[in-house]
Amino acid sequence: MVDNRRRLLTLPRVHPVDPDRERGSTLPFVLVCWLVAALMAFGAISASHAFLEQQEVQSVCDSAALAAANQADEAVVYARGVGAELPLTRAAAQIAVADQLADGGVQLDGWSAETDGAEVTVRCTRYVEIAFGWLFLAGEPLERTAVASARAPTLP
Repeated sequence: MVDNRRRLLTLPRVHPVDPDRERGSTLPFVLVCWLVAALMAFGAISASHAFLEQQEVQSVCDSAALAAANQADEAVVYARGVGAELPLTRAAAQIAVADQLADGGVQLDGWSAETDGAEVTVRCTRYVEIAFGWLFLAGEPLERTAVASARAPTLP
């Protein structure tokens, strides 16, 4: 009687367990997870490198704009004096930017300096190879461009 009771409490399995059917099914999932994690890490490194390059170009451009804003047109200053702002010319601004870039030993792929007579605007461009650029940019360099403006303050 004990055997019958035990048989009644145990239900038959609905699906038989086949250990060979489940073997190896997690390997593709684990590989995909590692691939995604690696791409995320490489992407973070690339983005950080691009950000730091942008900061460097912006810093160089800011210093060049300040140098150009402090380069007054001496002929105008001697002829009319200094009013509320220093008189600036495009030629003087370009010379000041070129001198600042040469003194800093900075390599830029292109730059320009424009002025409206009171404010100088400098645009700096550099093409950089970033970490893992071969993966995200197909081997092309990344363009980093910065714009800076400066006005030399004077006392009235």
